[in-house]
Amino acid sequence: MTASNTRRTTAARSRIAAVGAIAVAGALLLTACGDQTKDSGSGAAKSDSSAPLFSKLPKKYQDAGVIKVGTDAAYAPMEFTEGGKIVGIDPDIAAALGKQLGVKFEFTSGTFDGLLTSVYTGRQDIIMSAMSDTKKRQDGLDDKGKKIGKGVDFVDYFNSGVSLLVKKGNPQKIQSLDDLCGKSVAVQRGTIYEDTFKAQATKCGDKKLTIQAFDTDAEAQTRVKSGGAAADLNDYPVAAYIAKTSGGGKDFEVAGGQTDAGPFGIALGKENTQLRDAIKEALDAIIKDGSYTKVLEKWDVTDSAVTKATINAGS
Repeated sequence: MTASNTRRTTAARSRIAAVGAIAVAGALLLTACGDQTKDSGSGAAKSDSSAPLFSKLPKKYQDAGVIKVGTDAAYAPMEFTEGGKIVGIDPDIAAALGKQLGVKFEFTSGTFDGLLTSVYTGRQDIIMSAMSDTKKRQDGLDDKGKKIGKGVDFVDYFNSGVSLLVKKGNPQKIQSLDDLCGKSVAVQRGTIYEDTFKAQATKCGDKKLTIQAFDTDAEAQTRVKSGGAAADLNDYPVAAYIAKTSGGGKDFEVAGGQTDAGPFGIALGKENTQLRDAIKEALDAIIKDGSYTKVLEKWDVTDSAVTKATINAGS
């Protein structure tokens, strides 16, 4: 399987948009360019010069008291809107980093495909948006290898692969893709997850895997919930969120572990090395003091934890 690094790329956009619409009531309807919606909690920010790592920041951020963050707030539970505010795993991690650095991380939502440009142009300082750290993005290339910018550095803070979503109680005892041979699965049509199931069907051979493809992931989930399919496939944090929230946690569970986990990174311009290194040090600090773990426990995604901060570890 090759899902980890296709996550949050053009090929996966239809899948992501569908999940955002399903999982987040009132999620933003975003237009084609620019940053759209600021976290309503923003305001006049004040630096905290007594913070442990304040001195590590470039002076411009010390003076401003703010690090501007670009995101696409339509991807629960990583980032989404609730009561007009951007919330989720990324904002919670950013808040913990801010306590170490003595500044506020101010989130502004825009379309995902415009986020890298927002860093290139200086409109945003960093990106936190469940963005996979890939060599192409590091080098400023699009998915087809075309040069689109100067490239970015990543401070890697989260691991995510794909996971199987099954009916609560896992009545068909699914723990891996191989357990699906001879069964039926449900998936959103035209996604990377459908491709994964097709590859598994080939592997199953005569022990046929039947794939039921639907226009939306909500339909695929309903099929699994009714017992008409053994499993659906999603990015791990999304699968965990659906399992936690659907039917008050009574509809689904995540089966087995993640497959092909790869790093999500905080992206920033290659010239911004001092800020990059300060964020890396802050991430190591919140891992050490336990506040990072508390965020992942809050969102039931501890399997995605990293044990230390790394830079440009993606492939």
